[in-house]
Amino acid sequence: MADQLGCYTMRSHGMVLARLHMYDWIILLLLAVIDGLLNLIEPFHRFVGKDMMTDLRYPLKGNTVPFWAVPIFGIILPWAIFFGIYFKKKNFYDLHHGILVITDAIKDGVGRPRPDFFWRCFPDGKDVYDNITTGVVCHGEKSVIKEGHKSFPSGHSSWSFAGLGFLAWYLAGKITAFDRRGHVAKLCIVFLPLLTAALVAVSRVDDYWHHWQDVFAGSLIGLTVASFCYLQFFPYPFDSDAFWPHAYTVQLAEERNSRNANSYSVRPTEIETVNIPGQGGITLRDTLNDVESGSRS
Repeated sequence: MADQLGCYTMRSHGMVLARLHMYDWIILLLLAVIDGLLNLIEPFHRFVGKDMMTDLRYPLKGNTVPFWAVPIFGIILPWAIFFGIYFKKKNFYDLHHGILVITDAIKDGVGRPRPDFFWRCFPDGKDVYDNITTGVVCHGEKSVIKEGHKSFPSGHSSWSFAGLGFLAWYLAGKITAFDRRGHVAKLCIVFLPLLTAALVAVSRVDDYWHHWQDVFAGSLIGLTVASFCYLQFFPYPFDSDAFWPHAYTVQLAEERNSRNANSYSVRPTEIETVNIPGQGGITLRDTLNDVESGSRS
C-alpha cells in the first residue's frame, strides 16, 4: 500500500508533521526544562530517627549502571532502532511518532532516604542525633546528603522501563509478534528490551541505592507511561495495521479516497476525430454531438 502511494520521507513530510505537532514538541521541551529544574531544588527532608538507622546502614557503593548510561538505554538505543527502520521503510510518520518528569517530581516530594543514608549522613561513622527528637544531625557533604533523600521512586528504573518498554511495544508491532503463528523467536525479541530494563532496575537494589519498593514503583511508572505513549500513536500490536502509526494509515486512507474521487470526476476534454469504416467519414465527435443535441431536445 505504501509503495503504491509513495514514500513519506523527512524531506517530503517533515515540515508538515513539525507544524502539526509543534505544540507537542514545545510541551516536551518545557517538561525537559522542568525536569532539569527539579534536580536543582532541595528535596523534602523526611524525618530520620536513630531507631530507623538499622535499615539505612548499607554500604555506600558506586553505580553498576552509571547515570550517563541511562539515557543511552532509555533514549538513544530506541531512537537508533527508529532511525534504522525509517531508512529502510522511508516513513517519517513512523519515525516522528516513535520519538514523541514524573519521576523527579515524586522524588523531591517524597524525600525517602536511601538504604545507604547512614554513610551519606555520617561519612566518618560517628553518628550524631538530636537529644530531643532523636533525629539525625548530619555532618556529611551537602550534595551527597541531598541525593540521599531521593530514594523513591527509582529514576534508573522508570527511565529504563519508559524507553525500553516503548521499544518493546514498538518491536511487537513491527515484527507482528502476536500474529497467532506461534513464533517464539519474535517474543524473545520483544522481551529483550524489558529484560534489559529489569536488569538495570535490579542493579539499583544490588548497589543499595534503592529499596525494592522504589524499584518496583519506578518500573511501574515507566512501563505505564510507555504504554500510554505508544497507544496514543500506534495501534495495538495484535491489530492488522499494527506496523504503522495511526496518522500514517489515516493519511493513506485520505489519499486513496481523494484518488478515487478524482477518477470519477475525470471527463475527456477533447476527443480525436476517428473515421468509422463504412460511414462515409462520420466522426466519433459528430456522433457524440448528435447524441448530446438529441438529449437536449
